[in-house]
Amino acid sequence: MNITSACVKETPDFRSTKPHVLPLYPTSSFAFENIDQGIAMFSGEPGHKYSRYSNPTNDAVADKIARLECHGTGLEATAYLTASGMAAISTLCTGLLQSGDKVLTQENLYGGTAELMNRILTKNGIVVEMIDFKNHTLVEEKMRTEKQIKLVYLESPANPTMSLVDLEFVGNLGKQYGVLTAIDNTFCTPYIQQPFAHGINFIVHSTTKFLNGHGNSIAGIIVSTRKDLMEQKIFTALKLLGTNCSPFEAWLLHNGLKTLALRMEKHSANALQIAEYLDRHPAVETVNYNGLPTHPDHDLAKKQMRLFGGMMSFSLHGGMQAGLDFMNKIKFCTLAPTLGDVDTLLLHPASMSHRGIAKEIRERNGITDGLIRISVGIEEAEDIIADLKQALD
Repeated sequence: MNITSACVKETPDFRSTKPHVLPLYPTSSFAFENIDQGIAMFSGEPGHKYSRYSNPTNDAVADKIARLECHGTGLEATAYLTASGMAAISTLCTGLLQSGDKVLTQENLYGGTAELMNRILTKNGIVVEMIDFKNHTLVEEKMRTEKQIKLVYLESPANPTMSLVDLEFVGNLGKQYGVLTAIDNTFCTPYIQQPFAHGINFIVHSTTKFLNGHGNSIAGIIVSTRKDLMEQKIFTALKLLGTNCSPFEAWLLHNGLKTLALRMEKHSANALQIAEYLDRHPAVETVNYNGLPTHPDHDLAKKQMRLFGGMMSFSLHGGMQAGLDFMNKIKFCTLAPTLGDVDTLLLHPASMSHRGIAKEIRERNGITDGLIRISVGIEEAEDIIADLKQALD
């Protein structure tokens, strides 16, 4: 062997003890022992071929999140990591739907999801209908009579108004009428809410947010108890669209998951204190937090959520200018177009995340010009409140 060949050999022949930390596999492909093994793997035998198809780091993290979503339910799930939360949603819809199918969803969606449905899915012949999921009679009528409805897509809590959907009601209707159901569970994580326990078929996350928790990774995940559809439809879409997650992003996500329970407890405790403070402030018109007994969905939250979470929003008297002035006075908290980090993050939806949504639709769903979204961090609650107070006063 010449010196050049020796330098590029990347597979040393030795065994080691078991690693304590999940190994990172930053490899584009995997070497076969012989052509027969290669043929077998491309014929469906389990194993790793190419990191766009699967990767040991990704698989380990996806499996962990699948088990978290199923913990205590007696169910089993399959999961695939994607390049982002939006990649998870687009892969889910592309894999399950075709031209002529209809998605039944809500108006108060995250702005990016609403734009995906209205600007991309509709171009491919998929019909998108947005209705009020609190109108149970209407929801049941739609699912019973409109056979072209192939997917019900939900956010609960909704971003950023924190409005809830009764998951058990929708899950039961899906089973009754043979309609697939999906939910974005990013705000809650499986530590707070387990939609599979209520009959929902698919769960997506932007793992960028609370699951990772540290703002250093962008990724997403699709999880489902429908192993058949995951293997036959979702994996095919992911593989051919190339929406897979990189192993490094998966590895960072795995590190964040280790503190998930601790973080979600602190996020939730801080958020309740802050919501109670804001609810008493004269500059604040409304507070949207499911932990407040005055919130219209408080009882439903107690039924389907273990905690009330770290997300909330509040509306200021004075509209757009009041919202912009408040944001410019913030000192301790951070203005950022994301959520779920250990730091407290503020966003003004009307001028940022939901600026692509028509104003009449925004306002009909409580996303006013003076609305501020808060992703409450794990700092001391008193420090967060002090910053809000100086900006409000």
